[in-house]
Amino acid sequence: MDELRSERRAKRRRRSPLKTILRLVVVAVLAVIAYGVFSYWQGTQLADGAAASETFEGTEYTDGRMNVLLLGVDSRGEEQARTDTMMIASWDPETNDVRLVSLMRDIYATIPGYQSYKLNTAYYLGGAELTRQTVEGMFGVPLHHYALIDFTSFETMVDIVAPSGIEIDVEKDMSEEIGVELKQGVHQLNGQELLGYARFRKDEEGDFGRVRRQQVVIEALSNEMTSVSTIHRLPKFAGALNGYIQTDIESREKLNYLLDVITGGSLEVERLTIPQEGAYRYNSYSHAGSVIEIDQEAARTAISDFLK
Repeated sequence: MDELRSERRAKRRRRSPLKTILRLVVVAVLAVIAYGVFSYWQGTQLADGAAASETFEGTEYTDGRMNVLLLGVDSRGEEQARTDTMMIASWDPETNDVRLVSLMRDIYATIPGYQSYKLNTAYYLGGAELTRQTVEGMFGVPLHHYALIDFTSFETMVDIVAPSGIEIDVEKDMSEEIGVELKQGVHQLNGQELLGYARFRKDEEGDFGRVRRQQVVIEALSNEMTSVSTIHRLPKFAGALNGYIQTDIESREKLNYLLDVITGGSLEVERLTIPQEGAYRYNSYSHAGSVIEIDQEAARTAISDFLK
């Protein structure tokens, strides 16, 4: 009997290290979950409730590439605003590559129900839905969702995901009309500085340079979000999405898409600007001012080939 008791005690001692390890693993997992939930809650508290979604009758997404109309506005408190940034972000969930089509805001556009104006006027006249109708009508791209962010929210979101800043090679000194002063060279830019970099256009490149910098910023942010060093900040970022990003995508879907992008590894980002070189000319109209008139068929073909 004593031998049997001794054998049982020995077995318990042999099992105890495994039990201890399992307990530690469970505690660690619970701690990670608790941290993630708390960080997510912190993110939701940064904004005053969820951003209201606009009417948007996008094409239903089933599979293949998902096309999201990205809009950036500088509302400054006005009820109506023009879009400063317009992009089509096309994401392939299978390969996790993103293709960005930047649309120049001064493109002379056929806006359904209105006289032709600059493309950025579509949002002013009819919000995200009219912008969708305009873009789809001109370029033949099915748009499944939209996402809109104002500039103040952009600065906050950048500081959440990258509190030490985003590394950007600033190609020249910049200060005029962007609210910050940037010096040439490689710098870690905070949210306000990154926005200023993306908005600068007072050089020989004009709006084409601004669009190029906007693409650089989007790619840099994508790389930062898929970096291992950023993972612990993503729950807070995900929580803040609801309040700072206006979109027709439901909260649960936002989180799922974010997780899919992150777990898919580093993003491969390709970029296209419309109009392309040689496929446009400048013109001026009394009702619209200086505009860019494009070769619409050439633009449709370029976008179609790019998103294949």
